[in-house]
Amino acid sequence: MKKITIAIDGFSSTGKSTVAKQLAKALNYVYVDSGAMYRAVTLYAMQHGIISEAYFNVDRLVTELDHVQIGFKYNATLGFAEVYLNGKNVENDIRTLEVSQHVSRVAEISEVRRMLVRQQQVMGKEKGVVMDGRDIGTVVFPDAELKFFMTASAETRAKRRYKELLERHEHVSYEDVLKNVMSRDLIDSTREDSPLIKAQDALEIDNSDMSLVAQFEKLYNMAQRVINQE
Repeated sequence: MKKITIAIDGFSSTGKSTVAKQLAKALNYVYVDSGAMYRAVTLYAMQHGIISEAYFNVDRLVTELDHVQIGFKYNATLGFAEVYLNGKNVENDIRTLEVSQHVSRVAEISEVRRMLVRQQQVMGKEKGVVMDGRDIGTVVFPDAELKFFMTASAETRAKRRYKELLERHEHVSYEDVLKNVMSRDLIDSTREDSPLIKAQDALEIDNSDMSLVAQFEKLYNMAQRVINQE
């Protein structure tokens, strides 16, 4: 059976990672969370005093990019690969609201994007990969055989993110989460380098009122049709 590349783009908190993991597992494909890579760079910048709410030393971050080593290690218990930054598991550390508040600013930096896009393209060169992010179908894999663009209302996405953060025992308010979602949408969609846009050949999926099961089945059936095409 032939292998394909599946690119899943979309706004924050649209469930891209959840359905991408499900697809990869069902198809026995490699899953790559490109957003986690940007979050890992952001965490590095936070840990080293490069970025804060009022300060961002872009030149220093660019200079230190060679010191940022990002990897994925499969966790059989969880059923997906966790993110490692310079040899340390940071899967939980990169999912905080604080990282979310800074990641779009880091992702705007062209040097950061070039470094991570190169790594992502290497990860997917053999096909049989499901990758989600903001520019997978437009920049990383413009020739991907199957592209999805996930969307949902800002309020729906904020509620999902708020619930997720509460489950991680973070002390946050819904209003702050909604503000963060809308701010990230604006930055991601208007940045000069690789803005978040729907690829012309991407299939748009609005999952505002769609269950996780229905969403997975819809994408899985589409993937099977493409894989089985002669």
